[in-house]
Amino acid sequence: MKKHRIRILVVDDHFFVRMGLSGSINLEEDMMVVAEAGNGQQAIQLYRQQIPDIVLMDLRLPGMDGIATTATICREHADARIIMLSTYDGDEEIYRSFQAGVRSYLLKSVSREELLAAVRAVHGGQRYLPPAVAARLAERVPFIDLSTRELEVLGLIVKGMSNKEIGAALNITEVTTKLHVGHILTKLKVNDRTQAATSAVRRGIVHLA
Repeated sequence: MKKHRIRILVVDDHFFVRMGLSGSINLEEDMMVVAEAGNGQQAIQLYRQQIPDIVLMDLRLPGMDGIATTATICREHADARIIMLSTYDGDEEIYRSFQAGVRSYLLKSVSREELLAAVRAVHGGQRYLPPAVAARLAERVPFIDLSTRELEVLGLIVKGMSNKEIGAALNITEVTTKLHVGHILTKLKVNDRTQAATSAVRRGIVHLA
């Protein structure tokens, strides 16, 4: 009797990355790549068509990112089994990925053996969390989630804007801007705007363009 092969959808906006992943996976007797997608919308459509066993999802995608794509797929398919692949190990990105529904988060520097082990573990119904990723998740500084407005202000702080410039950009007063900045510093547990910007980028709360 022929053994069931794990059917995999590979999602990455770089052709050579997709080619490398697919080539490596297709060497395995118990795995096969059934489709490849270069962006989030294509991934959603291909998931609906193929209903793969596993999705290898790139975190950073043009337009709809990997977290939003994962959340959309998981809303439609509660049993979706998605592994996030990323070059970024920010604790907030890891946290948000699991909140969206991923079963594993792997850095792209992971060995081929560990990638295959993760695929088999997640296919078997387990979560797969490498020690380095688990450590970053455990280090996540607890804070009250930033509001939508505070995230907007933080994004402009990262861009180097002054309170006056932020107020003008968001059509709010400078006094209101200062209040938002104060709340941001408190929630991120940092002392000044520079630390807030550094923490936001390092943790993946704000992405540099």
